[in-house]
Parts: sequence; C-alpha cells; structure tokens
Amino acid sequence: MVSGWIAPELGEVDGPAVGPDRPMLEGYHAYQRRTFRNICAGLTAEQLASRPLPSTNLSLLGLARHLAKVERVWLRIRAGREQIEPLFDPALGTDYDFEHIDAADAEAAFATYDEECRLGDLAAAHADFDDLIEWRYGTWSVRMIYVHLIGEYARHNGHADLLRQAIDGVTGR
Repeated sequence: MVSGWIAPELGEVDGPAVGPDRPMLEGYHAYQRRTFRNICAGLTAEQLASRPLPSTNLSLLGLARHLAKVERVWLRIRAGREQIEPLFDPALGTDYDFEHIDAADAEAAFATYDEECRLGDLAAAHADFDDLIEWRYGTWSVRMIYVHLIGEYARHNGHADLLRQAIDGVTGR
C-alpha cells in the first residue's frame, strides 16, 4: 500500500435552473466537478491509479490529472488570461496526464485538481460571458468555454463511472 489516503466525498452542489446564463452554467459546472469527485470518493490511491479496463489507458487518477489540466487551460489561461505555464510540459506528449500514473501521487494530484478548480473560478469570475477568446479552433465566448467544460466533464464522468464500476462495482455516485 502506498499510503492511507482515501479520496473524500464532497457535499452536494446545487445551482439555479432558471435565470441568467452565468449562475446556471457555473452551477452546472460545479455539479459536474462534484460528480467526478464523488465517483472517486472512498477509493484508495492504488484503486485510483488502477487501469481496470484493458482496452484503455484511463484511470481515475489520470482523469483527475487531465481535468486539472483542463481547468487550468480553459479558465485560468484562456478565460482569465493568466500568463502561466500549462500544468504539464507539452513536450511530454498530449496524453502525459493519462499515461504517467503513480499511486504515490494520488493525494497531491487531487489537491492540484481542487486548487486548479478554485483558482479557475477566481480567474474566470473577472471575465464577462461575452468576452471573446481566440484559440486554434476559432473564436469562442467565455460562455462557450463553460458549455465546453460541462461537455468535457460529462464525457469524462461517463468514463469515470465505467472505471469505478470495474474497480469495485459501485455505480450511481
């Protein structure tokens, strides 16, 4: 066993279902984040680092590392326009976050994920939803960044559900 650390469960997150875009999209983004964390809750570092489905290199730990990278890129670098380095050196490859997994790093990786979410919220809070962001696939508004993040989380939460079920049979978190 690498450590005694076990991923904690987070409380419920709720947001408005009607009204202006920003509170709804921020609330649903927060809900997707919590869903990911609760899928991981109760697992050991070794379970989080495991790759229980032989057809893929995905692990819950790899997803946590990937989502931390995603939060940094979209909210801090793009929406918040922070002049910071990516979380992982691009020269290491686009899948470095998924491929280089060590159970001993699980607690730190989840702390990094939580911190990137916190800092991303702070950075994006100053951006207007109609602000435009230029990137290699065109021009997006900050509003579209939130739509994209919700889609990214929904996709990866589906992956996470399958991984969790393969690890210990738990579903519906």
